[in-house]
Order: sequence, then C-alpha cells, then structure tokens
Amino acid sequence: MRTLLVALSHPDDEVGCAGTIAAHRGLGDRVVLLWLTRGEMTEVYGDLDAQEVARLRVEHGRQAAEILGAEPLFMEFPDTAVQATPAAARMVAPVLARVQPDAILTWGDAWARGMRHPDHQATGQIVRDAVTLARLRRVVAPLPPHRDAATVFAFRGAHSTLPERAVDVTPHLETVLALGRFYQERVGWPEEEWLLNRLRTAGEAHGREAVELFDAWETPGGLSDRLF
Repeated sequence: MRTLLVALSHPDDEVGCAGTIAAHRGLGDRVVLLWLTRGEMTEVYGDLDAQEVARLRVEHGRQAAEILGAEPLFMEFPDTAVQATPAAARMVAPVLARVQPDAILTWGDAWARGMRHPDHQATGQIVRDAVTLARLRRVVAPLPPHRDAATVFAFRGAHSTLPERAVDVTPHLETVLALGRFYQERVGWPEEEWLLNRLRTAGEAHGREAVELFDAWETPGGLSDRLF
C-alpha cells in the first residue's frame, strides 16, 4: 500500500483534488489529508467567535475526509497568516516523518484567483521545504527520518510551465460532487455548475468527461488514473 499526503491550507481546499483522492483510495492507497490551519478567519458565520468557527471547520474537515476515505490531520497555523519560514518547515517535517508519504500533493506557485491566497502560496513552500527537512534525523527525532522518495505534485495554474499531470476522475465524479454539496451547505461554496465546468473543461483537452490538473514537479506529465 502506498501513501499520498495531501497538504493544504484550509478545510475545503480539498475540493480541487477530491477526485484524485478518491481515485487513489479506489486503488487501495492510503491518503492522509493535512490542513495547516483550521480556517477560523472565514466570514461565512458572521460574528461567531473564531475559536468556535475553528471547531466547526475542524469538524467539517473530519467529515469531508470521511466522504473521501482519507485520514484527517490538522495543525494550528494561524489562518490568513501562514508564513513560509524555516521554523514553519521544521514544524511540518515531523508530520512527513510520521506519515512517510510516497507522494505529496500541495499548493504550488500559481497566481490566479483563489490560488493566490497568501496562505496557499506559503503552504506550498513550507511543505516542499519540509520534504528535505524530514530527511534529517536531528530535525524529526525521536521519529525516524523519511528518506525515501516523496514525489511532489501541486495544483496547476493557467500559466504553469511545469509538466501537466492530468488525472481522469470520471469514475469518481459523484464523490467530487458529494464533497462539493457538503461544503456548499456549510460554507456556501462551491457552486455545482462551477465545479462541473472546471472538471469538464480540463477533461476536454484529454478526451475525458472529468479531469483534475496538477503540476508534476519531479516527474513526467500525461494523463493517468492516478498521480503516481
């Protein structure tokens, strides 16, 4: 059994890779879903106390992970204030040492609406830095270092020049839509038509009904039923 670590910023970020998570679970892989923040700065709950919002969103993340068949993990980086520092990477490295992933999916350097959230940009950098730090015994002790290959993938932006990894998620479309409906009911996003259009537009270029696109940082691109 192989392990995919999906390391994101906020609960609901995983909407963009729900089909890929479902695809790996369908193949028998273990998927660990890590959020660096608890998403407490959302305004969808009005003046509700930030700690109560965090509690709600952690519960949402756990339920979302159940829908996807993934294992949920939360850290407590401050929502809207995640910073890509050496200290932050050292905090995430022990998570990689504990999970021992074969591949990692995280945020990349895309600069477009949604993707340009500073937490997303910082999360991608932190996680990629943590891949190297997790190899160092003095950083992750008493956990064993994670020195096996952990291939990195990231959400793809429109202007990316990296190889494109296209995952055919057509067999898992209902799971994607189920997760979308789950979050639509709780945080008012995403609209189902937007979600379907995103998947179908990506699929058209590959002759498939529904596709999710990623940057392949270390591997060739191409169409597949999985990331790795």
